[in-house]
Amino acid sequence: MCDRRTGKETQITVFDPGNHPHRRLNPLTREWVLVSPHRTKRPWQGQTETSPSDVRLTYDPKCYLCPGNARAEGKQNPRYEHTFVFDNDFSALLPDPVCRGRPAPHSLLQAEPVRGVCRVVCFSPRHDLTLAEMSVPDIRHVVDAWVEQTLDLGAKDFVHYVQVFENRGAMMGCSNPHPHCQVWATEQIPNEPAIEAASQQEYLEKHGRSLLTEYLHGEWLSRERLVCANDHWVALVPFWAAWPFETMLIPRRAVASLPDLNDTEQDALAEILKRLTTRYDNLFEVSFPYSMGWHQEPTDGEGYPGWILHAHFYPPLLRSASIRKFMVGFEMLAEPQRDITPEQAAERLREQSEKHYREG
Repeated sequence: MCDRRTGKETQITVFDPGNHPHRRLNPLTREWVLVSPHRTKRPWQGQTETSPSDVRLTYDPKCYLCPGNARAEGKQNPRYEHTFVFDNDFSALLPDPVCRGRPAPHSLLQAEPVRGVCRVVCFSPRHDLTLAEMSVPDIRHVVDAWVEQTLDLGAKDFVHYVQVFENRGAMMGCSNPHPHCQVWATEQIPNEPAIEAASQQEYLEKHGRSLLTEYLHGEWLSRERLVCANDHWVALVPFWAAWPFETMLIPRRAVASLPDLNDTEQDALAEILKRLTTRYDNLFEVSFPYSMGWHQEPTDGEGYPGWILHAHFYPPLLRSASIRKFMVGFEMLAEPQRDITPEQAAERLREQSEKHYREG
C-alpha cells in the first residue's frame, strides 16, 4: 500500500487480536474496552501487595459475624448452623419514608430521597471458609438464602431492585473475613442494572431474541472463552471483560431472577460456584479476592421480557497474588483497558484443577 504523504510503500499487517491493540464492545453496558495484549511483555515496576496470611481461625471470639458473638451495636448472633441473615447494623439505606425534598434550584442540581433495606448474609458458621472451600450442600444453603431474600425484599412495595453482592478479601474492601455477602434492596433501579435493562430490551425488540441467550449460544459453539460448565450453568470470561480474570455465570435456561430457578438449577448453581471459585484460588494459590454480584430482573412490576439472570465476578489480581490491576488514569477518564486477552485469561482458568490447593 502506498502512503499518500510520503509516496513510499507501507506494509499492511493482518490484524491479530491476540497481539494487536483493539477495542471490544460490551453490549450490556454499551461501553468499549481497550485491549492491549502487546503490553504483557513490558517489565513490571508497579505496586506489589502484601499476600494475606493463610492461617485462619475456625471461630474468632472477636468476630461480629461468628455464631453467638455480639455485633458492633450489641445485638447477639444466634448459634446458627448454616446461613444467618440480619439487617445491616450500619445500613447505607433506610426503609423509613421521608418527605420529598424541595425543588432543585437548578436543573443540574438534582437530588431526591431514597429508601431501601441492607442485609448481611453469613454463608457459614465457620470463620475460616470461603465459597471455594465450602461443601456443595452448604453452598446450596447460600443459594437458598439469596432466593429467599430476593423474594422477601422484592415483595416490599417500595423496593424496585434487589442487588445481591459479595466483596471477598481485604483487597476488595471487605472489612471482615468471615464468609458473607450483602443484599441491598433499593427504591430506584441502580445505574448498572438500568443500563443493562435498556440494552437487553432494545436487543429483544430489534432481533426477537434475548441478548444473553444469543451471546451464550455463540460462546458455547466457540468454547474459546469457556471456563467450566454443567448441565444448567456456564462460567466464561466475557468477550468484553475489563478485569484480567473477570467471569460471568449464565444459566443455560432463560430465567430472569434467582427465584425463577428450579430446584435442580439451584443445586447446579451451588456446584458451579464451588468449581469456579476453586479455580480462582488455584490460579495463584491464594484466597482469591473479587467483587461478585447478581443482576436480576427489577421488582418494580413493569416486566422485562428480555432480561436474563447472570452474575459478574470482578477480581483485581493481575500477574500473581501480590500484583493487582488498578482502574486508574485512562480507565477512569476514558475507557477500561486490559492487557492479557479474555481468551488468554479463560485458558489459564481452564487449566486449573477443581481440587482446592489447600486440600493437598
